[in-house]
Amino acid sequence: MTNDPIPGIHDGAASVSLQEVSKVYRTGLGVEVRALDSVTLEIQAGQAVAIAGPSGSGKSTLLHVIGAMDSPDAGTITVAGQELTTLGESERTTFRSRIGFVFQRFHLLPALSALDNVAAPLLPLKVDFDRHERARDLLAAVGLAGRERDLPSQLSGGEQQRVAIARALVNTPRLLLADEPTGNLDSHTGSEVMGLLLELQRNRALTLLIATHDTSLATKCERVVHLLDGRLIDEEHAE
Repeated sequence: MTNDPIPGIHDGAASVSLQEVSKVYRTGLGVEVRALDSVTLEIQAGQAVAIAGPSGSGKSTLLHVIGAMDSPDAGTITVAGQELTTLGESERTTFRSRIGFVFQRFHLLPALSALDNVAAPLLPLKVDFDRHERARDLLAAVGLAGRERDLPSQLSGGEQQRVAIARALVNTPRLLLADEPTGNLDSHTGSEVMGLLLELQRNRALTLLIATHDTSLATKCERVVHLLDGRLIDEEHAE
């Protein structure tokens, strides 16, 4: 695999540090929307942390700036000892390829099998292992052994999200970001997917950040950080 310029990202679970991070969006009418407002947050390596709050509170924006999908307007973000604001665009692209993303919408390619969807992120990379063997192992790890050749249309919503989770793990990340991963699922299936994410976090030495509006799911994590109008307003820890 290509060399990883992000120190520590594969050397164990990644720590995350935000210092006074702000992000402002401007609408077509010139109105400013402050999605993040001076957020300071420390996440230890290996923690499972829920980012909770209502729609529009800034949860997704927070994950997007941590995952280098967007840039803050102020403040600093450090992941595994590397400050993201110092990275050039090519380094940011490499960083994004080394962490895992799970979204509310599964974003599976409809013409590809489950196996090929999981292996897809590896195709541009030079690797020293069998891509499909790794994808097959990950599908088994998320409970989909024997479904490798199924197309997304042949899978339930929960099964499609499991494929998406396997795909997010294919580059062996140490930071996994999940943005409303149960939002398109019924409550029972959502609880199963949440349990799977936490099991994978423990078994694979991951730092896990989950954005969710579902309080019952958020409290399954060891920490819950509450956002409102872009500001960190409260935090609770599991007993």
